[in-house]
Amino acid sequence: MRSRTLTLLAATVSAGLVLTACGTNSSNSGGTGSNSASSSAPAAGGGASGKVGVILPETASSARWEAFDKPMLQAALSAQGFEADVQNAQGDAQKFSTLADGFISSGVKVLIIAPSDPAVGAAVEAKAKTAGIPVINYDRPSLGGSAEYYVSFDNEKVGQLQGQAMADALKDKPGAGVVQIEGAPTDNNATLFTNGQDSVLEPLFSSGKLKRIQKQPINDWDNQLGGTTFEQIFQANGGKVDGVVAANDGLAGAVITILKKNGLNGKIPVTGQDATADGLMAVMRGEQYMTVFKPIKEEAEASAKLAAALAKGDKAAADAIATGKLHDPKNNRDIKSVLLTPTTILAKDVKTVVTQGYVKATEICGGDLAAKCTSLGIS
Repeated sequence: MRSRTLTLLAATVSAGLVLTACGTNSSNSGGTGSNSASSSAPAAGGGASGKVGVILPETASSARWEAFDKPMLQAALSAQGFEADVQNAQGDAQKFSTLADGFISSGVKVLIIAPSDPAVGAAVEAKAKTAGIPVINYDRPSLGGSAEYYVSFDNEKVGQLQGQAMADALKDKPGAGVVQIEGAPTDNNATLFTNGQDSVLEPLFSSGKLKRIQKQPINDWDNQLGGTTFEQIFQANGGKVDGVVAANDGLAGAVITILKKNGLNGKIPVTGQDATADGLMAVMRGEQYMTVFKPIKEEAEASAKLAAALAKGDKAAADAIATGKLHDPKNNRDIKSVLLTPTTILAKDVKTVVTQGYVKATEICGGDLAAKCTSLGIS
């Protein structure tokens, strides 16, 4: 089992911080394919002012960044009184650096970044520190960097949920063969997902209750590469695969495409993550066993509250929000963190994601899924 890269201590998030992601929410209409957006209408009582620059990593790995994170960060930052300028680097390290340089030179109050490459993130943080601009790592940490705060989910828990789901799905099939299709090896979150999975699965592999066929990281979270890689593993093993732990819904979809090609979709459990519209539809069809729901609205709101405290220079308030910690082994320091709780979504749970406003029923209930949605009480 791969040794843990980070030790996570889950944050105890106060009731005042973690807001239930419910009510009217038009955020899902934000996934327009545009790479930037700005919002400057502050809600009364937010208390902060000025601009916050946000750099999201890319759109290739998951639909979440444009569909959820962008509009939810806009709304949360605006509610605190900020002008929110949300950009996406589209996986381009140079673009990430250029966007950051622009934000720093314009004098943003706070910089919120989700780096694809930790080294690029660390370099940006060094520049921001010189300029006196606080940085929040959003969802992905810059290992070796200088950001004092990190907001994300308990990503090892995400992996544990995936591993447990696979164990449950195969509990009546002793010796079943499992393939793990993991995220980018450069992404610390991917490492944590794997660590969490292995904490559940390694004892089962060791005892012979399950068998690991192969564990393969996928560079850049590239879904097409993930599908090609899985197909090669599938063929090399003579088509004998009993379960696939896919690190997110995008990779799960790529795996399902290969299974469908071989007449096995719906017959082999596949895990996922992010509760995307495609992932939820696959779950309802029975082609994907589960996904992991991470309430991104809570992540955005925690980041915005933290940004407001930092913009006011109120370190005590910031520390009261970020009560957890994440250890960065590259420079042997703890990063003050907000680590939110993920949940498993099986077919019976899909309604939860809809009622909390993360997807609309119209996005997932058309065509062949109309009757299924009705049976699940989704309307």
